[in-house]
Amino acid sequence: MPRLHLLRVFCGDGGSAGNSLGVFLDGAEVPADVRQRIASDLGLSETVYVDDAPRGEIRIFTPAVELDFAGHPAVGTAWLLAEEHTPVETLRVRAGEAAVRYENGAAFVCARPEWGPPFDWEQLESVEEVDALTEPPGGHDLIGAWAWLDEASGSVRARVFPVRLGIAEDEATGSAATLLCALLGRELDIHQGQGSRILARPLGDGWVEIGGRTELDEVADHPLP
Repeated sequence: MPRLHLLRVFCGDGGSAGNSLGVFLDGAEVPADVRQRIASDLGLSETVYVDDAPRGEIRIFTPAVELDFAGHPAVGTAWLLAEEHTPVETLRVRAGEAAVRYENGAAFVCARPEWGPPFDWEQLESVEEVDALTEPPGGHDLIGAWAWLDEASGSVRARVFPVRLGIAEDEATGSAATLLCALLGRELDIHQGQGSRILARPLGDGWVEIGGRTELDEVADHPLP
């Protein structure tokens, strides 16, 4: 029976918040034809199946679709591989090969903004406007809203609404962070959701690095459908 690791990725200070993630480190034991069903039943923003741990080969599913790349699944899985197996230098996702590094107990992953879903971003006038949103801006189904917390330091308040992917609002969205970082062209400290924190920096030549803190909450056997 495959084992499911439940994580929170991009946690805030003290390990608070973070986006929930399910990871099957023995993903090769899960048949391809039931992976989407399991992800839907779990109801997490994303579920990851690790098909080859030493090579960092993974597949990523939302409750509704399989993704070529997503940020918090990549960062969380890289961290978990280091904790449970051995650190990896590369994650191999459907979109391509993502370089990995580790620093102070956190994992960081390099990606290209075009790898993830095509999020739009809308800048609002104030943090208060971002916090007051009750629905996606303009009724869009794949959008993030942001405002500066402190422009000088690159600190941003953000909320992301990936409705098209079967998620009403995401707690912390790495792929959207790569797009915002590339758009602004500078290092960012993104405070998203209820207390999550994403660190992002442009690397040049179209690459962006994202990372942050991950916490392991639970490990349990998960029966196949």
